[in-house]
Amino acid sequence: MNMREQLDELKPFQARAIIEELRKGSVPIDYVPFFTVGRENWLRLIEDDLEHYIAEGGAKVRFINGDYGDGKTHFMSVIRHLALRKGFAVSFVVLTREVPMQKFEVVYREILRQLQAHPGFPENTQLKVEEAGIRGLVNAWADSLAAGLIGAEEASFQQKLAALREELGALHGMDVNFSNGLAGFLDSRLRPLRQAETGQERAGSCEILYQWFEGGKASKKELKPFQIFETLNKTNSKRFLGSLLAFMKYLGYRGLILLMDELETVVAQSTSVRNAAYENVRLLIDNTEQARFLHIFFSIIPDVIASEKGFKSYDALWSRVRSIGEGKRLNYRSVLIDLHRTPLETHELIELGLALRRIHEISFRWEAQDPVWQDVVEKICAHQKRMGLLSEVRLFIKQIIRILDMAEQGTPPGEDLDLTEQILESKREMDQEKLEQLQPKWDT
Repeated sequence: MNMREQLDELKPFQARAIIEELRKGSVPIDYVPFFTVGRENWLRLIEDDLEHYIAEGGAKVRFINGDYGDGKTHFMSVIRHLALRKGFAVSFVVLTREVPMQKFEVVYREILRQLQAHPGFPENTQLKVEEAGIRGLVNAWADSLAAGLIGAEEASFQQKLAALREELGALHGMDVNFSNGLAGFLDSRLRPLRQAETGQERAGSCEILYQWFEGGKASKKELKPFQIFETLNKTNSKRFLGSLLAFMKYLGYRGLILLMDELETVVAQSTSVRNAAYENVRLLIDNTEQARFLHIFFSIIPDVIASEKGFKSYDALWSRVRSIGEGKRLNYRSVLIDLHRTPLETHELIELGLALRRIHEISFRWEAQDPVWQDVVEKICAHQKRMGLLSEVRLFIKQIIRILDMAEQGTPPGEDLDLTEQILESKREMDQEKLEQLQPKWDT
């Protein structure tokens, strides 16, 4: 099925949801393939890394560099789809006021909550994950083992559970607390109720373990029955992450891809907050030095590299990343994925613009005139290029939707269309959005 046929399959509500998200400056994750044009060189080598390095036991960190509107979040969404399709587990984390980079435990918890694995890969895996997060992962795993454990007599159940505990504990990189937590979860989920034991008590045990897996706090008294003696902290984070990776491999997945979006918000914070955030970036980078089957991507803006409040302000991090962005010539295998220096070509933007037109048509149940719209899209590209703004994909999308809105309401684009004014108006909107995004609203 080609792209036009896929677009034609959209229901009006689905198309409307896409348009409304695009107005806000983002692409709905489930519909990313409709907007995947260009960036072939970057994506080809990322795919090669996933297939021939990460899946074979490698680990690395890369930074996706682009200014506001260059398409960093969209590019990360493309990587997410690619990785899921190739059998990796993926966690896409947006760093926000609620998930600030300076609070490592909160970020780790979000990583576990956003964890996803493709329900159809691999065919011989022990489970299929429909629900996002570590909860969905362990629940699906327990369900896959239920047939062999539910209904067994107590002695037989415990014997099988002990064998599973030993098998998990022997995995490369598996921490004893993590393997005990997994075994304890199976016991809580699948063992028949004992005399005087209630379903509510059993559900409470599962909830304690859910929260522990997610990096939450639990008391020693609550964890002792499961033979768990540590909760997440910076010191043991490498072991926890290694255990998660070991478990993913055990389930049949090829590795873990972490996508950390909007790291640039750190630049606007106070020195103490910024240093704490950069220390956590360093910590995640250090995790890859001993990890296997792991790839981490951070999105940043150019200021994170060039500004005095960027990476260079924190020596422990700068010593690890000082070489990024130094080369004058593009190296598609370098640590820096520089979207700002590799904007979409005009023909790629035209392809994107025509896809947007079709989605808008489906959304509002109308038809645009093909010859006119081909010409309008080309003119928008030419104007943005002349104004030095061709790289700003978000700006381009705003133009297309604004003009489509007017055409659908009876004002088709004609000779009197002032594209320069349209672009400047949208640019002012984007600049305001950028200013609001970078304000230090969570400087605590």
